[in-house]
Amino acid sequence: MKFAFVVTNLAGGGAEKALLKLSEALFTLGHEVHVVLLEHLIEHEIPHGVAVRSIFGKPEKVSKGWLGRRVLARGLSAAISRDGPYDLVVSTLPFADEVACLARLPRHRCRIANTLSAEVERLAVSDPRKAARRLARYRKLYRARALVAVSHGVAKDLRERLGCRGPIAVIANPFDAAALRAAAAAPASDLPAGPYVIHVGRFAPQKRHDLLLEAWARLDLPHRLVLLTPPDPQLELLIRRRGLEKRVLVAGFRANPYPWIAGAKLLVLCSDHEGLPNVLIEALLCGTPVLSTDCPSGPREILGPALDKYLVPCGDPAALAEGIARVLASPYDPATADLGAYCAQAVAQAYVRLAEGA
Repeated sequence: MKFAFVVTNLAGGGAEKALLKLSEALFTLGHEVHVVLLEHLIEHEIPHGVAVRSIFGKPEKVSKGWLGRRVLARGLSAAISRDGPYDLVVSTLPFADEVACLARLPRHRCRIANTLSAEVERLAVSDPRKAARRLARYRKLYRARALVAVSHGVAKDLRERLGCRGPIAVIANPFDAAALRAAAAAPASDLPAGPYVIHVGRFAPQKRHDLLLEAWARLDLPHRLVLLTPPDPQLELLIRRRGLEKRVLVAGFRANPYPWIAGAKLLVLCSDHEGLPNVLIEALLCGTPVLSTDCPSGPREILGPALDKYLVPCGDPAALAEGIARVLASPYDPATADLGAYCAQAVAQAYVRLAEGA
């Protein structure tokens, strides 16, 4: 079978990384896979056998306004027509979804990787009008479309909060446990000396670095807090305001974060919302305990009944600090988590079945 995955670019981000892993898993099963970029920006390593194509082949960023989206849609339609036909075309993230829908691609589904209503609710706190416009945009874009949701929580949100009426397939992100553990065993000369707790995620309001730093300031621990995110002046300001310069390391983006994750005593996720937080699964597969906010959606599905005691309320620095201290004092066995649903081959087979019924 022949698959196309449409995304704006391959610059960081869990959704982009998941797309490449899925592409690799489908190629391993003998299928042809093309990743189609709206702009030529690539920061991830491309898996063997996966063809990556930029619709215009230009290195500069594209215009994302009204006219720019329509120019991209024409280019995308031409690229899909030229390289197809495809058994299934999947776009991911709202901008690429919008361009793909404008292009009227055949056998197309939008893949939703986040809990969209939670994103809108957070935006409404600071800008109610912008939040209303974004909700209207999402409803217009997704309500009647065929979709893929990365978790049951995302699917429920789409149906109940956005009123989506089209078919929704729930297919998780894929993980290759053996490859991930091999990557975790790779040499990393700059790992921190001494024990540390890690957080992996871009500096964005959704990820709540402010909450994590507030919790960390309440703790008296020998550990350092390591943030795998590019340096940012606003993040540095948050650290300085809490007097944490000597207790927090901003380690930047890492193409291979797994030695850092595997070396940590604990990985913390403190987001207000997610779709399916890859990093929780990756940490558990690396043998690192995790603590997470019980945010919509994904963490509760990943940890399951066996480990749901390691979920804490969103937006509560005291509960987050208590949870961190509790896990560090009494670590649990990450192998307790049942991660069978995230096996790369099983996920790839789910996309094959979806293509067969498209």
